Amino acid sequence: MPCEGCMERDNKSSDVTMEFLLLGFPELLCLRIFLLLIFCIVHLATVAGNVMIIVAVVMEPSRPPMLFFLCQLSAIELCYTLVIVPKALLSLAVVGGSTISFLGCAAQMLLFVALGGAECLLLLAMAYDRYVAICQPLHYGAVMSEGLCLRLAVASCLGGCAVALGLTVAVFHLPFCQPLCINHYFCDVSALLHLACTQSYSPQLPLLAACVLLLLLPFLLILTSYSCIAAVLLRAPSSVRRGKAFSTCASHLFITLLHYGCATFMYIRPKSSYSPTRDKMVSLVYTNITPLLYPLIYGLRNKEMREILRKMLSRKKTAQLH
Repeated sequence: MPCEGCMERDNKSSDVTMEFLLLGFPELLCLRIFLLLIFCIVHLATVAGNVMIIVAVVMEPSRPPMLFFLCQLSAIELCYTLVIVPKALLSLAVVGGSTISFLGCAAQMLLFVALGGAECLLLLAMAYDRYVAICQPLHYGAVMSEGLCLRLAVASCLGGCAVALGLTVAVFHLPFCQPLCINHYFCDVSALLHLACTQSYSPQLPLLAACVLLLLLPFLLILTSYSCIAAVLLRAPSSVRRGKAFSTCASHLFITLLHYGCATFMYIRPKSSYSPTRDKMVSLVYTNITPLLYPLIYGLRNKEMREILRKMLSRKKTAQLH
């Protein structure tokens, strides 16, 4: 249940020894046990699916660039869920919400934004890989070398961490209003900005800058790459080639639209449209359902991934027989 007087916003605090209260889902108290069970099952399935993809790709001696990126995407999603979901489960298990320290909240937000940002940039790298594969197929092996793939992977992580660090420092330098009740199940950026004791729009500027760097610019570049891909495919004389190219791009395009769509809906909007209940419901999608869909979509639609998983399961059966 919400803490008493949570709507009172008179006192200010920026003491690093303070604690926040994550209210969780007080409006869904009657469904608490049911939701806890569902989220536990989804979380375990997400962890198992992403771990399986990582193990399968790591055990494969020859890894094409797309599988290398897919392995990194699964690693990011695995860390992403481990940062958010356990605290969400605790919020459901404990009536009245759960507490988190000032530094713990800052660390959770830093990791959440860093991993989400790294995923945005990695999806851009994967779009570039598809662009080279379809628009410059004769040069694909030379362009998408192992060194370039590694540099793109490292740049994705470093870019996400840099933006996350700047945003976290800016948000946690704000004075927060007492009592420190966050109407969410984790330390989300929007919920923390809503708790800040200021009526100006300046606290929104770091979030806006992060959205431009991690959402707007990468998404425009992804759209540009797919526009080039579409132009090439429309000129392709063979319908078989068009179908094959579409099949290789469909999974990535769907994941991209899902990831960027949820993030854009959550963070690119005016402060006046903030709705805690709606935000928590949308957050459930991109912190629980979306990470579960990634291994399912890529595992079922990616031909190379299906072949690797088949070989891994075949080796496991052979080992059990011996």
